[in-house]
Amino acid sequence: QVQLVESGGGLVQAGGSLRLSCAASGNIASINNMGWYRQAPGNQRELVAAVTSGGRPDYADSVKGRFTISRDYAKKMVFLQMNSMKPEDTAVYYCNADIVARGSYRRSAYWGQGTQVTVSS
Repeated sequence: QVQLVESGGGLVQAGGSLRLSCAASGNIASINNMGWYRQAPGNQRELVAAVTSGGRPDYADSVKGRFTISRDYAKKMVFLQMNSMKPEDTAVYYCNADIVARGSYRRSAYWGQGTQVTVSS
C-alpha cells in the first residue's frame, strides 16, 4: 500500500512564508513526477508546481517567482517553499505523485489527504 502524507500547512499573514512537506511511503518501486495541487472553495483543483524524476520543475503562472518546489529522492519527499504569500493562495494543498508500486507494471496517481493553507490580508 502506498501513502502520501503532507505537513506544514497553517495560517500566515500576507507577505509571509510557509513550507509544505510530503512524504511517500509503502510498497514503492519507483516515483516519477511529484507535485502540489490546490483547491479553493468553489474552484477546481489546479496544479501549483510539479517536478519530474529528472528534477525539472514546472510552475503555475500565479506562483512563479514566489514558490519553489524541490525533492529529496532518497527520502521520497517533495517540498513546496511558499514566499510572498497572498490571500489568493488560500486553499487546501494536495501532494500528488506518479508511483509504480512493487509488483505492478504501470504508474498510478496517488494523492495526499490535503493540508489547509490560509493567508490573511
